[in-house]
Amino acid sequence: MEPRWHYQFRVIMLGDSTVGKSSLLRRYTEGVFLDAINQTVGVDFYVQFVELEPGLRVKLQFWDTAGQERFRSVTRSYYRNSAGGMLLFDLTNRASFQSVRQWHREVTDAVQPSRVVFLLVGHKSDLAGQRRVARREAEKLAASLGVQYVETSAKDASNVVQAFQMLTLAIYQALRSGRLVPSEAWDGVKSSIPLPAPLQVLEKEEKKKRCSC
Repeated sequence: MEPRWHYQFRVIMLGDSTVGKSSLLRRYTEGVFLDAINQTVGVDFYVQFVELEPGLRVKLQFWDTAGQERFRSVTRSYYRNSAGGMLLFDLTNRASFQSVRQWHREVTDAVQPSRVVFLLVGHKSDLAGQRRVARREAEKLAASLGVQYVETSAKDASNVVQAFQMLTLAIYQALRSGRLVPSEAWDGVKSSIPLPAPLQVLEKEEKKKRCSC
């Protein structure tokens, strides 16, 4: 019987309170936009299934973390079992943009020596007249962190699906390249089929074959 999913990736939503983490997830997983959403207390949980490429199904598990400082000890415990991290800031809130490096550093430090694949997301792009962060500035930050950047709006659904596709594909590519190394004790990536051989291993095998000619 064909498995319901081939890979399971755990993704953690990161960013200050009120940047729109829950709104973005609700738009992506449920196709709805709610103007007023209760602030997340601790961690909420969402699931979505995607077909990454024909015949390759991925189950995405999302942990939606509270941005408030008083919940940080709760959310930190989820960092280690995450393969991906969506770093959100509010394009109309400069302070949330300035917090991005702190969120990135906090997660990176917590998961050492493991890695998390990040995507930087400038959210609420529909509020163009209230914008406080320029695209070029955000792109510069993304480049300095070594991550991709995209701007989204849960309200008008702009780039919502694309953002999650970008992160899912980046996690898969990190698996293929060997940057992410799954283990039995780690829940960031689970697989119902043999994990893809890292590209470096495949390249070494190709060189061996050539040498033996």
